[in-house]
Amino acid sequence: MVEVPGSKSVTNRALVLAALADAPSYLRRPLHSRDTLLMANGLRAMGVVIEEQSSGAHPDWYVIPAALRGDARVDVGNAGTVMRFLPPVATLAEGPVHFDGDPRSRQRPLGPLIEALRALGARVDDTAGALPLTVHGTGSLTGGTVTLDASSSSQLVSGLLLSGPRFNLGVEVRHDGPPLPSLPHIAMTVQMLRQAGAQVDDVTENLWRVSPGALLGQDLVIEPDLSNAAPFLAAALVTGGRVTIRDWPERTAQPGDALRDLFGRMGGECELREDGLTLRGTGQVHGIDADLHDVGELTPVVAAVAALADSPSRLRGIAHLRRHETDRLAALAKEINGLGGDVTDTGDGLVIRPKPLHGGVFATYDDHRLVMAAAVIGLVVPGVEIENVTTVGKTLPEFPELWTRMLGG
Repeated sequence: MVEVPGSKSVTNRALVLAALADAPSYLRRPLHSRDTLLMANGLRAMGVVIEEQSSGAHPDWYVIPAALRGDARVDVGNAGTVMRFLPPVATLAEGPVHFDGDPRSRQRPLGPLIEALRALGARVDDTAGALPLTVHGTGSLTGGTVTLDASSSSQLVSGLLLSGPRFNLGVEVRHDGPPLPSLPHIAMTVQMLRQAGAQVDDVTENLWRVSPGALLGQDLVIEPDLSNAAPFLAAALVTGGRVTIRDWPERTAQPGDALRDLFGRMGGECELREDGLTLRGTGQVHGIDADLHDVGELTPVVAAVAALADSPSRLRGIAHLRRHETDRLAALAKEINGLGGDVTDTGDGLVIRPKPLHGGVFATYDDHRLVMAAAVIGLVVPGVEIENVTTVGKTLPEFPELWTRMLGG
């Protein structure tokens, strides 16, 4: 039995909605990781009170909204949610809010969000469409209708929608460009806005309308992070073992729920029961042809399983992963090939032809998902050494402990 901590995606959306609400909120079982602490500290810098209400590794948070203040500095680290969710919030602050982060964060796409905020009435000073940037808040934002190309990240849409209820005219966001990646994450944003009392119209494809209005304080239990469950489920699949992920929700907007289908197609047997999701390995691992456009964050672990399969795999629709924590496609191809694999970067994804692998150092490029991929391969291939395991603290600081415990100490 593995108990995976709370969802990063849900935690960071819940923090923003609680900060913008008309009454305090309790966030129970939130994730405490680098990304979520950066979000909490960014909101604190703008005057929001976030108190710990219990003990342990993941204490509950009590969030008290406040009039947002400027003259603040926000460190986004390398967290896409922080760099894309908080600039819209900063338009509601009284004064300038400065944003910067890790060197890699300055290479990640922000231009469409910056231009969208300007179109909605904000003043933003930026660096060629990227960090560092300053949002000059005036305490309110006109809002209204905006069109942008969000094909580089669904977070560009979610960031505008989350603050939309607080804009004077609300917000209408239209995507105009190649197909949006990670649509389930926008569905999660819409679901959580509605749960907080917002009126959202998402009937028309590539168009979202959020009406102006109050957001409710909530008492919210954060679901476990299903994407972070991927390496534990993969472990059972590639070793022919068995693992249960505790409290797997029966219904969820998290993209990680797709693991049930993906790993089922790759040879696992999944059963959702009252206590969680159990996956049993059958002793066989099959290749897969899968479009991962909507669930790109699962790609590293799926690629690791594919490298250990009995037939080739093609992972498609994931060109946008080049702009994540690192160029994940190039990194996966280089590192698996460095262990003797045969992986081709197709531009749109990966073609993986399984070959006998050998030990070696697996570089992680400060990317938590690559740590997880390397750990899965290392279960089957002796001598795999993972560089910089601590980078997994971005979303799951307890990963080494949970991994060791799952394997029996």
